[in-house]
Amino acid sequence: MRYFALPALTAGLLASAGVHAADEPSVIIIGQRASLARAIAAQEQASNIVSVVSSDDIGHLPDKNAAEALARMPGVSVQRDQGEGRYVVVRGLDADYNSVTINGALVPSPEASRRAVALDVLPAGLVRSLEVSKSSTPDQDANSLGGSVEVKTLSAFDLPGTLFSVGAAVGRDGNTRQYSPQGNLLWAQRFMDGKLGIAAGLSGEKRKFGSDNVETGGAWSGERLEGFELRDYLPQRERRAGAVNLDYRPDAQTSVALRAFVSRFSDEESRDRLTVGDFEDDDVAEGELGTARLERRLRQRKYTQEIRSLTGAFEKRFGDGWRLHLEAAASQATDETPDALGDARFRNIDDFSGIGFTNGRVPHLIAPEAAFDAANYELRGFALERSYAKDKTRQLRLDLQRDFAAGDWSGALKFGAKATRRDKNNESEQWEFGSDDPEDGDYFGAGSTSLSSFVGTRQLDYRLGRIGYAIDPALVRARIAGLDRAGARLDAESALDDFRMKEDIDAAYLQASLRSGAWWLLAGVRAERTRFGARGFQVSEDEIEARNASRSHTNWLPGLHLRVDLDGSTSVRAAWTNSVVRANFSQLAPAISIDGDEATIGNPELAPLRSHNLDFGLERLVGREGVMSAYVFSKKIRDFTYATNLAGSGAWLEYASALSYANGDDAKVRGIELAWQQPLRMLPSPFNGLLVGVNATLTHSRAHIDSADDDGVRASRTIRMPGQSNRVGNIMVGYERGPFSARLAMNYKSPYLLELGEDVLDAGQDRWVDTQKQLDLSMSWSLNKRWQLTFDASNLNNEKYYVYQGDKNRNAQHEQYGRTYKIGLKASIF
Repeated sequence: MRYFALPALTAGLLASAGVHAADEPSVIIIGQRASLARAIAAQEQASNIVSVVSSDDIGHLPDKNAAEALARMPGVSVQRDQGEGRYVVVRGLDADYNSVTINGALVPSPEASRRAVALDVLPAGLVRSLEVSKSSTPDQDANSLGGSVEVKTLSAFDLPGTLFSVGAAVGRDGNTRQYSPQGNLLWAQRFMDGKLGIAAGLSGEKRKFGSDNVETGGAWSGERLEGFELRDYLPQRERRAGAVNLDYRPDAQTSVALRAFVSRFSDEESRDRLTVGDFEDDDVAEGELGTARLERRLRQRKYTQEIRSLTGAFEKRFGDGWRLHLEAAASQATDETPDALGDARFRNIDDFSGIGFTNGRVPHLIAPEAAFDAANYELRGFALERSYAKDKTRQLRLDLQRDFAAGDWSGALKFGAKATRRDKNNESEQWEFGSDDPEDGDYFGAGSTSLSSFVGTRQLDYRLGRIGYAIDPALVRARIAGLDRAGARLDAESALDDFRMKEDIDAAYLQASLRSGAWWLLAGVRAERTRFGARGFQVSEDEIEARNASRSHTNWLPGLHLRVDLDGSTSVRAAWTNSVVRANFSQLAPAISIDGDEATIGNPELAPLRSHNLDFGLERLVGREGVMSAYVFSKKIRDFTYATNLAGSGAWLEYASALSYANGDDAKVRGIELAWQQPLRMLPSPFNGLLVGVNATLTHSRAHIDSADDDGVRASRTIRMPGQSNRVGNIMVGYERGPFSARLAMNYKSPYLLELGEDVLDAGQDRWVDTQKQLDLSMSWSLNKRWQLTFDASNLNNEKYYVYQGDKNRNAQHEQYGRTYKIGLKASIF
């Protein structure tokens, strides 16, 4: 919450759009212009540097979830999964370095290995506003290097009156020609003479789509290829979410709030693939033919992620300038995958001759007709997996503020404390049924082991070549159901992925804010004490032993924010802040796997990443609802975490390979953000209905890493920060006139480093995601005051996802999704 008075320039901006500020905010949204004005006003009010997008702005673009809506902001990009936005990258820093809150409550991560929150679990239709804080104040958590994402759901006090709206839509996937339904409902009303507000929302979507993939996984030896895979994906994703907000304001000095949110996301996927490898001469060049082993393989699984959040808040203003804020929150995230079919593997009876490929970027299989005949493949193995991850947080917060005035200066002294308790657990089970002997049919129970007995009559609709008849998951599971799991359990693999972690953070802060005329100043310090404990397992040969670890540390995090209003339209901002982010859970897990002279080692002793951040920028209002801004930023990150090989040193002196994680030297990120958005009212009719928005972020980063080379000697090199694109940008052209509204938007991201290769010292093994450009269109027509017809089109330019290894002509992964269209109807009942 911000305690400065609303600046005159902000109030004027709101009023010009039909939005009026009073003691309690009352907001009326009227189209694209008003939503832009509301977002600009929220940014102007903030004492730190933030970017805001409102629900109406989200609704004007075909964004499926919160991640895709955030990607429209300056300095923000998105990492996609199966064509959908999933993880948010802020100012070039990976999603694991950002934090997410819902109505003030920290959102834990459903995924066992990460801190990053996959924002595709949050449907865009249930979000009231999204805010990204790029510079934190001492009263905010310091657990983000790039930015903190705040998700806010609807409150009845956001509106001047009653709201009840419903919406329904149906989408069509251009790749599979399947249809997907979607619906949402929002209700808000005040009772007890306006003192009690209740707001509730429901949202649901069932999306059926498909993608075609070909990847090598980086199996290149110079210009020669050792193997590749043709993959056909048929995912089905469901999103269901609900939110209830209760607000009680008996008087102007008191407010009580209870906010509940639940989101359930499931992803059911069938992946049918044809793998090519084990060439007689190890590898082949493009156009060259050889003898190779082929396999048909199936993976089929469904995982369900759920996020629950409950926040209670009490705020009281006292007549002598004191303000008290109490807040308690509990959140829980789970990720459950029951009995996933990790692999059903069928191998060719005899190796095929005449196997090769064309096109290194999108390898196309050359193979004889026999390679697509199911009768030529025999069953070799089944793999089953089961996992359950749970991430639970509890928070308790106290803030106390004293407003004061001294001559020409006014301000506030604020101090408080916060306790956070986090528990992260993961449990997994793995089973494997397999035999390399084609005569060993009894190993797989009664029945034929020919692939012909496991396929149906449907040819796979694969647009990058040919695979053959689709493997039927029901037939595979029916065979597995008759097998004995007791002797197939993989004890070592099951134990390695199991862990329990506790992370307790106690924080306290003190900050002071001052204002005199055009000058705004906020300064303070935050202290965070972290206690960490973990339990995992060490696996060596057939022995499984528990392994425990613990550590603690304290971080002092000062901050300074300055703002100067040069005139009624222009302001200058500067900030010096400090932040701290703990390493990923997969890196901290105290698991050790030893196999001969090779080892994989978790490192619970990793130090947290600490960052010193500088921001400086200029913002200027343009016209009545436009804004221009320019910001430069610099981050110096200590104890950057990376994968390394410890072989030849310390306890791993005699090992050929000892893969682990380490803290490196300093990493640096520097960049500039530029943004402009404005309705073009000055143009003659009908062009005065145009709106334009452009933003671009130019970023540069570098980090130093080291590892053991092939001779066990430590060596180092410089890399770019993973996930960081040098150039990120958005272009939007909108039009609004009468009942018609439309937007055409392009999102752009230059190549970024996805991950390092097995040899982290070899830049030629680095995997890069190629340039991505996605064009989206949204249109609406208001039939009357209550009914609105909408049309959305996503990925109009049919953009692909392409990963290459070292050279752009060396495929690591190519995936294509096609276009998606959606038509919907919205109704505001009252």
